[in-house]
Amino acid sequence: MNFPSVMQTQVLIIGGGVTGTALARDLALRGVECMLVEQDDLNAGASGRNHGLLHSGARYVAGDSAAAMECRAEGAILKRVAAQTIQDTGGYFVAVQGDDERYIADFPSHCARSGITARAVDVAAARAQEPALSERTIAVFEVPDAAIDPFRLSLESMAQARSLGARLLRRTRVVGFEREGRRIRAVRLQPRAGGPELRIEAAQVVNAAGAWAREVALLAGAAIAMTYSKGTLLVTHTRLASRVLNRLRRPGNGDILMPGGTVSIIGTTSTRVDSLEDVRPTTAEADLIIDEAAPMLPALATTRFIRAYAGVRPLLGAADAADSRAVSRGFALFDHQEHGLDNFATLTGGKLTTCRLMAERAADLVCRRLGVTSPCVTATTLLPQAAECAWTAPGHSAREWMASRRPNEALLCECEMVPASAVDAIHAALRAAGDSPTLTDIGLRSRVGKGACQGGFCTVRMAAHLYQKGDFQARRGLAEMLDFVAERWRGQQAVLWGEQLAQAELAEALHCGLFGEELREETP
Repeated sequence: MNFPSVMQTQVLIIGGGVTGTALARDLALRGVECMLVEQDDLNAGASGRNHGLLHSGARYVAGDSAAAMECRAEGAILKRVAAQTIQDTGGYFVAVQGDDERYIADFPSHCARSGITARAVDVAAARAQEPALSERTIAVFEVPDAAIDPFRLSLESMAQARSLGARLLRRTRVVGFEREGRRIRAVRLQPRAGGPELRIEAAQVVNAAGAWAREVALLAGAAIAMTYSKGTLLVTHTRLASRVLNRLRRPGNGDILMPGGTVSIIGTTSTRVDSLEDVRPTTAEADLIIDEAAPMLPALATTRFIRAYAGVRPLLGAADAADSRAVSRGFALFDHQEHGLDNFATLTGGKLTTCRLMAERAADLVCRRLGVTSPCVTATTLLPQAAECAWTAPGHSAREWMASRRPNEALLCECEMVPASAVDAIHAALRAAGDSPTLTDIGLRSRVGKGACQGGFCTVRMAAHLYQKGDFQARRGLAEMLDFVAERWRGQQAVLWGEQLAQAELAEALHCGLFGEELREETP
């Protein structure tokens, strides 16, 4: 996408996660001109590396009642206004032999004080509904947890914002601020593809950069205290349960199993890290998750895992211990008045479940500063469904392919049954927005590469298809395949045993033996 080197906007939002995109939507609905810049792609940080759990709040009732009540209220709102992004699966909190009996006994009253419904379920009935549960289960409570697709939520929020005039700059990194007295006069950005710097003049700037919020704030001369907490999760080959399954104990490692379409997601860990560079899962973390989760779900000991992934939680304040679970999961909005800035704010912390509320608070501050009196309407306005954003949902592409009655149409991704028409639709939507789509862009917006082969075969098929259509020329396809496979490989290394190891060896034979991709650096 070509932009002039100098641009103007009322509000510049830095960060394209669920919070930044929700803020763009909120402001656009109030008639405020805004632009969102993201150093990578939408949901490239923690917003795309989480469980996908829409919290009932029950996880926090014993230690953080304020966070629990926020999650309860915001979860109910999202179920109303963004229903297409949510599977209202319900959830079980499950205790097994050896768990803290006092915590189990107090759980219903803790939930009641936070306004959260927790219904006791007969253990035999619960195990009939969820056969993967351990024979050692001693107590089960049902809560209104749900699964949410964070990618679709962000994509559709941004799609509505853009339909109302908002602009999006992907793969563009903030490199500096120009201050004049108590105001930021302009923000300097560097496109990742190279070329000259861009300069954006904005009346207000909101830093919603997630784990990178501290670094962005420092560029503006505003120091904030944050803790980085790395969380690792594992993806199973098949779906182990229909509901969200939580271990009924204080939050710890490997205590949540999430339904994710045809798979399950199990995690997480919480380890303090000091750097955001090269955050990836490890085999030791995968072993820890399985060991911790197996008492509730014994089948995990023999389950095939197709992928692991890790994200960094941006937590407020500082933590002394390696495990940062004691740090609040609440969010904060800094107006930076104490740093001598009148048109800069930082929005950080929080959870996926509270992204709408976080955006509302930030938009209220920005609008007060701009003199805009339009109220927030995101709690009552339905999030429109955008056809180009629906492909992230598990099973959607398969249903569309079956409904199209085109049985001879090529399936570019057989694991997730993604037809060529789905890739074409995503590619066309990105081109219409002025972008030059990559295989990674298509993968983020679809189920391509999410199955057992982890891109081993579908990467080649996508590239070949785009060559046939004339969208790829010369050596671009090889470079694109390398980037796509490298990203999928990051998530496979930690779980390479058994069948997944054989799958990875097959992919290596294809990509290295046929295409010689390991020789890229040596190729002129």
